[in-house]
Amino acid sequence: MSRRDTELASENAVLAPEPMERERNDEASLRPQTLEEFVGQPDLVGHLRIVLGAAKARGQVTDHLLFAGPPGLGKTSLASIVASEMGVSLRVTSGPVLTRPGDIAALLTDLQDGEVLFIDEIHRLHRSVEEVLYPAMEDHRLDVMIGRGPSARSIRLDLPNFTLVGATTRTGLVAAPLRDRFGFVGQLDLYDVAELCAIVVRSSRLLGVELSPDAAKEIALRSRGTPRIVNRLLRRVRDVAQLAGKSSIDQRTAEEALALFGVDAFGLDKLDRRLLHLLCVQFAGQPVGLVTLAHACGEEPTTLEEAYEPFLIREGLLLRTPRGRVATQRAYAHLGVTPPGGGLL
Repeated sequence: MSRRDTELASENAVLAPEPMERERNDEASLRPQTLEEFVGQPDLVGHLRIVLGAAKARGQVTDHLLFAGPPGLGKTSLASIVASEMGVSLRVTSGPVLTRPGDIAALLTDLQDGEVLFIDEIHRLHRSVEEVLYPAMEDHRLDVMIGRGPSARSIRLDLPNFTLVGATTRTGLVAAPLRDRFGFVGQLDLYDVAELCAIVVRSSRLLGVELSPDAAKEIALRSRGTPRIVNRLLRRVRDVAQLAGKSSIDQRTAEEALALFGVDAFGLDKLDRRLLHLLCVQFAGQPVGLVTLAHACGEEPTTLEEAYEPFLIREGLLLRTPRGRVATQRAYAHLGVTPPGGGLL
């Protein structure tokens, strides 16, 4: 091989995509790209088809959209799908990033006609930023103050037609004037096992993983009704199977891999079980306040309240009472612990 050929081979080796880069591309491809690919939420998807289809038929931008629901159910994916279905580009930001009116003003004035602006965690917008959004959403205009003091004056800037898509995990924290300016509010619900099985089968196909139906169901059963979690568990099961030299994943492999990562048959992780163990054993069935429980777990109270308690309550493992948190009979049975005398629910 000539010196020139050696140099070209070296350059191509550098320019070729690394395995890690290919892996990132695979992970990104798990998001659905169209409404047809989106699994679950049939009512919401049906409503979106009507809203987006009617807007396209009129040749107009669609109404502003607000998606609400627990984390990991597909709100960001739906925002991307809205832009894709309308044939426009998507701008992405989040509520905590927009701290000053000038931040949102810069974004709005840079939009192109018809573009979709997605604001995640929109309930965390600063009030002054919200007030800039009101005329922008209703009249596609922006009121800007120039100068300070007696010489200050207001000018009005016309904005292009755009669609604002907001996402929130706390609908009640979205200010009423902002919420009322959305033409459509969609509530995302937790997924059932059949829908999660369909998601994990689709994801395994995209990742090039051979998965048995029983393994897919096992992963779905432990994913807490959330697509983000089902995809995360699938990747961990794939990792274990790959290191074990297995070309396909059966139910036993899935069970062993999930047990290795501390995910039990209920989908509970280490902190979930720690919390229940504290209630059932250490506090002997007595009601426990949130702050006390958080200190015992080594977590922040808001983390327990927002990230862990909703699932445990929904599964009938935990109750909130006026006196504090208590474990249910089902929690004792799951941990294999005998309830104390006097019993709980």
